[in-house]
Amino acid sequence: MVKSLPLRSEVKVEETWNLEDLFKTEEDYNAAVVELESEVDAYAEKFNGKITDAASVIEALKGYLTICEKIVPVGTYTSLATSTDQTNDEAQMRSSKFSSTSAKINSKLSFVNSELLDLTVETLEEAMKLSPDFKNYLEKLIKKKEYQLHPEVEKTLAAFSSTFNAPYGLYNTTKMVDMSFDDFVVDGKSFPLSYVSFEGDWESEPDTAKRRAAFDAFSKKLRDYQHTTAKTYDMQLQTEKTTADVRGYESVFDYLLFNQEVDKSLYDRQIDLITKELAPHMRKYAKLLQKVHGLDKMTFADLKISLDPSYEPKITVEESKKYIDDALAIMGDDYINMVNRSYEERWIDFAQNKGKSTGAFCSSPHGYHPYILISWTGSMEDVFVLAHELGHAGHFYNANRERNVFNARPSMYFIEAPSTMNEMLMANHLLKNSDDPKFKRWVISSIVSRTYYHNFVTHLLEAAYQRKVYDRIDAGGSVNATVLNELKRGVLEDFWGEDVDINEGAELTWMRQPHYYMGLYPYTYSAGLTISTQVSKRILDEGQPAVDEWLEVLKAGGTKSPVELSKMAGVDITTEKPLHDTIAYIGELINQLVELTEEIESVKN
Repeated sequence: MVKSLPLRSEVKVEETWNLEDLFKTEEDYNAAVVELESEVDAYAEKFNGKITDAASVIEALKGYLTICEKIVPVGTYTSLATSTDQTNDEAQMRSSKFSSTSAKINSKLSFVNSELLDLTVETLEEAMKLSPDFKNYLEKLIKKKEYQLHPEVEKTLAAFSSTFNAPYGLYNTTKMVDMSFDDFVVDGKSFPLSYVSFEGDWESEPDTAKRRAAFDAFSKKLRDYQHTTAKTYDMQLQTEKTTADVRGYESVFDYLLFNQEVDKSLYDRQIDLITKELAPHMRKYAKLLQKVHGLDKMTFADLKISLDPSYEPKITVEESKKYIDDALAIMGDDYINMVNRSYEERWIDFAQNKGKSTGAFCSSPHGYHPYILISWTGSMEDVFVLAHELGHAGHFYNANRERNVFNARPSMYFIEAPSTMNEMLMANHLLKNSDDPKFKRWVISSIVSRTYYHNFVTHLLEAAYQRKVYDRIDAGGSVNATVLNELKRGVLEDFWGEDVDINEGAELTWMRQPHYYMGLYPYTYSAGLTISTQVSKRILDEGQPAVDEWLEVLKAGGTKSPVELSKMAGVDITTEKPLHDTIAYIGELINQLVELTEEIESVKN
């Protein structure tokens, strides 16, 4: 039975994260903001107009690094406090205030990059020799040289940064504050509904009548807000298109892929190959779900159900620790120590409460420990999600210790590889420890329905839809709810064909994903999982040497491109082979599910 969510003030403290590791009190936070503003003013007075040679480049960057390090805890605290309760007025006002402060800081500091890029490439290369710590930062800056605008324009754009970020804030406010769901009724009984309960429970509810009724009620409420949400999204798209044009990029795709350090061919390949080659495997999986559950037809609302809900164990937070420790033990003592500390020192926010952000994420502030947000429902899926987020934590736990704040973070293209890697290690561990057909089927179905469905289907179809949206924007168009609904429905129908009925409401799933406000993010999930699938196979086959190489990749942070990082781990993403191999592997898993189901059914009969 799904219960109504409690208020944030009603949840147990031990189920929440400890933000006091960032700031003990509100007074400490406010003092840090005042000190930061003062330091920025002093820095600007000292260096503005005076970055003229290699020596002054290094001196200026050292001071800039110190300021960036001080921005981290303030920005993180502001963001995390809001994410656990969007209805908290104090957190909302703090966030708005810091957004304005941050814009002022960005504007005052915009001269740094402008002055650096006014220097010759030879001067910047000389600076790199003086201090290798800034080599990575300066190399990336040189690549931006042709897209840099006049210093006064850069200063003005920086001053508008909080305005440019406003659509994302508006999206979250609409979703988490204004949107309130009514109970839905099945056979005369009422059941409570919320964003968290739908995505965490009702979407995978074994009872077909309840699941479909929840989907209809959820979709009905989304539809009430479709026009506002579409207008918010169009604001985001038009801002990105204008920025791309003003800076001189050939397309909005080139602008958004620039910082990912990959060209459009890798982006297109990921979407095109998966859409074409994975579809037959996933349609086979959908038909298996329909058969096992005896459904009259397979609808979009049925795709998240478990193959065997009766075998789904309920797992407590404490029990999850044993699963994760055992699965990730191969990563070594230092890594497991990080995992254990995350539980013991309250790095993780497990609570379910009203106003909390949906889904899960990991924030890894440089110089501090990571923070993980998840809404714990007690399913095996939660264990996989937590392993995934601990993958992000382990990545930056390693990278942040080895690298400075400028070069710890790799390209977005690579960002999901360490997280999905942990899901693969979890799956491999579970499979290794039992020969029971029902358990084996349950584990493989968890891999398919959680790891691969989520990353290779849900996010990939978001990417295919997103590409159509940006094609329209690049051609000078705009979007509204009608257009977005048509585009989303078209992508879903192309992928699932005749095997899945794309029922009314499915087209509204574009409203559920905050990733659309983060550039070309959705496709990177499948890119990361392609890399991690191949590396996890290496770890299975080769053991410790492959683990050691992977740990070196994590420590490299952002000092190498995605192609170089992948190569360090033994995967060549410049070819189609890793992707073909991964899709084939998913096909093998689904074939195993079909065979195991036949074996289980024959014993039953």
